[in-house]
Amino acid sequence: MQTRRKVITESIITFSFFLLIGVLLWQSNGHIFFLFNFIYIGIAASAGELLFGLLPREKKIWGRKLSQVLIGLYMLGVLGFLGRENMQLEGFFFYLLAGIFSGPVLHYLIAKIGGVFLFGRGWCGWACWTTMVVDFLPWMKPAKGRLHYWGLFRYFHFFASMILVLVFWYGYRMHDFYQQSLVELNWLIIGNVFYFSIAILLAAALKDNRAFCKYVCPIPVLMKPGSRFSIWKMEIDADKCTDCRLCEKNCPMNIRLLSYMRKGQRILSTECIACQQCANICPEQAIQYSKKYDAGFQEYLNFSDKKKSSSVSKK
Repeated sequence: MQTRRKVITESIITFSFFLLIGVLLWQSNGHIFFLFNFIYIGIAASAGELLFGLLPREKKIWGRKLSQVLIGLYMLGVLGFLGRENMQLEGFFFYLLAGIFSGPVLHYLIAKIGGVFLFGRGWCGWACWTTMVVDFLPWMKPAKGRLHYWGLFRYFHFFASMILVLVFWYGYRMHDFYQQSLVELNWLIIGNVFYFSIAILLAAALKDNRAFCKYVCPIPVLMKPGSRFSIWKMEIDADKCTDCRLCEKNCPMNIRLLSYMRKGQRILSTECIACQQCANICPEQAIQYSKKYDAGFQEYLNFSDKKKSSSVSKK
């Protein structure tokens, strides 16, 4: 009963957080859309969290998937395709250059820049519309470790997107991008066809649902710096842990979780997406999502090359 009450309380807090953002933006901008927007996101996030907390361990993943689908379809389908706003990284850059405080800028500032100081890369685990699809593929548990240095492609992708926008902005004077709804829509469609195709092909080739997140997606470049200081992180109770390593074997991001536990730390890796798969699989219930103030700069990751797995990665 106490656990059920805690789960309900935390879901109410989550909804209240988004409601507060909606009310503040509505009152400061005068657009009631902000209120409806964040009420919906709050309902979707808190419903997924509630289901995740109440379901038995083997079914908890469906709570997270519910949140992914509800938020992902809304962001991509309603705001993107119907609202004709490019929610991709390039759309954020265009709106930022134009000084327009619209959907893409608001989304990135809250979910992918500011929000990471609270929830880390929780967006990647609970709301991303690309992983909304690939997490339904059968390779949630990676077949092998990470491919060394492939994570650098994320940075190349990020800066290539930035350069592409700068070329169109300064070279072709596309300063009215936000007024060209058809251009935005086509950019959004082409970008997502590319992303989904690469994500599914990589997942199938590497037997790893999250290969796109690890090697291609440019968004972690924005999220990783702030996520080091996030308040909410996963934590392993060393007194309960039996070193069975089930958590590490099932971590979709190939994090060496026990290395942090042995140092008396929470999971400080900026690769953690707060999916809580480690907590679900732990037979001793030694892992929980906790809040406190801490930070760290060491990345302990499992690589396919066992020799490299023992090293500290900065990617």
